[in-house]
Amino acid sequence: MVTQSGIEVNPLKIKDIIDMKAPTCLNEAQRLTGRIAALSRFISKSAEKSLPFFKMLRKAETFEWSSPCQLVFEELKAYLARLPLLVKPSPGETLYLYLSVAPQAISSVLIREEDGKQLPIYYVSKVLNGVEGRYTPIEKMALALVVTARRLRPYFLSHPVGVKTNTPLKQTLGKPDTSGQLVKWAVELSEYDISYLPKTTIKAQALVDFISEMTEMTIKDASQDQKWLLHVNDSSTAQGSGAGIVITTPQGEDLEFAFKFDFKASNNEAEYEALVIGMRMAHEEGAKHLLAYSDSQLVVKQVEGTYEANEESMIQYLQQITDLKAKFHHFKIIQIPREENVKADSLSKLASNLEDCRTKHITIHYLPEARPPLAIQPITTGEDWRTPIIKWIEEGLLPENRWEAARLMTRATRFIMQEHILYKKSYTHPLLRCLSTEEGIHILQEIHSGCCGSHIGTRTLANKVLRAGYFWPTIKQDAIQLVSKCERCQKHSSLIHQPAEPLTTMLSPCPFIQWGIDIVGPFPLVVGQRKFLLVGIDYFTKWVEAEPLASITEGEVMKFIWKNIVCCFGIPKEIISDNDHQFQGRRIQEWCQGLHIWQRFTTVAHPQANGQVEVTNRILIQGIKRRLERVGENWAEKLTSVLWAYRTTPRGSTGEIPFSLVYGTEAIIPAELSIPSHRVMNFSEECNENLLRENLDLIEELREKAFLRIQRYKNIMINSYNKRVKIRSFQVGDLVLRRADALKLVGKLDPIWEGPYKVTGKIRKGAYELEDHEGRPLPRLWNVHNLKKYFT
Repeated sequence: MVTQSGIEVNPLKIKDIIDMKAPTCLNEAQRLTGRIAALSRFISKSAEKSLPFFKMLRKAETFEWSSPCQLVFEELKAYLARLPLLVKPSPGETLYLYLSVAPQAISSVLIREEDGKQLPIYYVSKVLNGVEGRYTPIEKMALALVVTARRLRPYFLSHPVGVKTNTPLKQTLGKPDTSGQLVKWAVELSEYDISYLPKTTIKAQALVDFISEMTEMTIKDASQDQKWLLHVNDSSTAQGSGAGIVITTPQGEDLEFAFKFDFKASNNEAEYEALVIGMRMAHEEGAKHLLAYSDSQLVVKQVEGTYEANEESMIQYLQQITDLKAKFHHFKIIQIPREENVKADSLSKLASNLEDCRTKHITIHYLPEARPPLAIQPITTGEDWRTPIIKWIEEGLLPENRWEAARLMTRATRFIMQEHILYKKSYTHPLLRCLSTEEGIHILQEIHSGCCGSHIGTRTLANKVLRAGYFWPTIKQDAIQLVSKCERCQKHSSLIHQPAEPLTTMLSPCPFIQWGIDIVGPFPLVVGQRKFLLVGIDYFTKWVEAEPLASITEGEVMKFIWKNIVCCFGIPKEIISDNDHQFQGRRIQEWCQGLHIWQRFTTVAHPQANGQVEVTNRILIQGIKRRLERVGENWAEKLTSVLWAYRTTPRGSTGEIPFSLVYGTEAIIPAELSIPSHRVMNFSEECNENLLRENLDLIEELREKAFLRIQRYKNIMINSYNKRVKIRSFQVGDLVLRRADALKLVGKLDPIWEGPYKVTGKIRKGAYELEDHEGRPLPRLWNVHNLKKYFT
């Protein structure tokens, strides 16, 4: 019930429980726990208070209302008579959370503070299941926070929440190195604006249940029950004295230290100094059970009490060790041979021989063999992507921006520090070493094109880096850039078969205006030394002219155009051909200009630009091959029959036969004479001439229908072709590679692409002018189909 003073519980629900008699059966007990659950928002530690009821309900076979259940039942009735008044928070204000952990339950209370008063908003409580009951206390504390955040999600999303606790909850969730469950919880909680504050005095009566549990609770570190190992050794030389210390954690990690003494010390004093320093450092690391090893018999026996110390300095050292032993739950020292104390011995000798006594970090690298001098690499200093994560993990520093801080906390849960090196937790490998971008690019280059590199692709390269145990945020993008700029990869990459430009069609508006010409051959030599075939086709009617020739020269091409095209069908407006010198010579160009014929040339090594002629060539060659009965037969004699068959066969684009589009009527084929067709049988010589004249009058209608069919056919072809197009275009100044097999034969091991060349002009869609690296222009245009971009 919401009132002006706050949120109150419904009195009828309280009366139902207060007036209720002790349950006598399982159903009544379940009804009691259900009523308690309905009021859990108002009951502090409701799960913990109801534990006897839940234990009794687990024994479903027999119902037994025990004396502990009756005692808790009476206490619950007394508590319900004085339930606290809950309050509603103001928009955007900071709320505070107290947590409590019991062996079998966790609880929390969300409050607001107003004029020094602590007012409860919501109580949360949960009984722990079997697995949760075995959590460590700090994990239970984290679970209490997670359960509360889930239950009160609207409050956590709308308000900053300060968790008041004296436990190291923030450090545990900020460095979840030991528990995968803690990692998940840390990521889940990073969504909210949660801060951790020292616990203050609880003044409100409604929060009294959270006093003792919060103040007396101690967090027991898992490492306190595990043994830590300490190896110490000393070194006294003419250059000075030093100590070597190796601390081994319960997880097997070695912490190695070397100390240079800036004072004179005997061997025994240096050994004692090493032991004292090692014990102090182990205690600072959190060790409670310490096992120390030393190769000094005197020091070990004196610490054990077997030998008596007579010198004043030894007595003082023993007193320090006695004081330090009191800080450990268990301490023992054991003498070992020097051969078993190699690490500490090496560190002590390193420290004693140093002349500079300042604190420094020394990195020792292992070099298996001599190598030639390496090229000097520029040293990059400053911060990189790892710096904020390292600062948060090691120092607890966050960006000032709230959202950046929340994002960093979420991201940092996937990283850990080991020996001052940042590692990322991986799904495929235990740990990935984090590198800067410059180091990562060096690794990529070594794997891609080093001595064991095989110029692998982008995805495989990135995966191989991960398998090698490295990580940085831009692995995939850096791999893409490296592979795309690799010259060997570019020149040996596969040919591109996907269209790079939308299909451009040529549409002739009327017959005999636009012709395509091409050369086919060489064929086997026949009579007259003929081995070539010169083919021409009208783009509208699909009428084909072809003539076998012994050689293809400008004169032969001009003669063919004059005899087979101009003299039969008139002067065309346009002739389309490839870039052969027979079509581009000065003599034929001047001759065409004199007849006002416009010549158009296709791009180099791109026959699709004159596709109509190429298709016709294929049909003629197939027709000739199928008519030859034996090898070496005169193929030129079969050409006339093949042309006649082509001219009297309906074409798919027009729906008509070329003969009818040229002459207005269909030709009589030999089959109609062997078995007379209807029109042959009813042939009348008197009216034949009139019918032919009428057909010439109606031919325009026939051609108009053919033109519409051509348009529809080309639209269908364009739609089908353009579905496969992936646009690839270049700008003036771009560097490109050219297909190596465009003008020559290439071997198995030769590069597939050659260049680079520079784009100097874009003449029309998909056609480019190029120049080589010396600035010399390449002859003729090049189609985008034969080009690909070159990356540097």
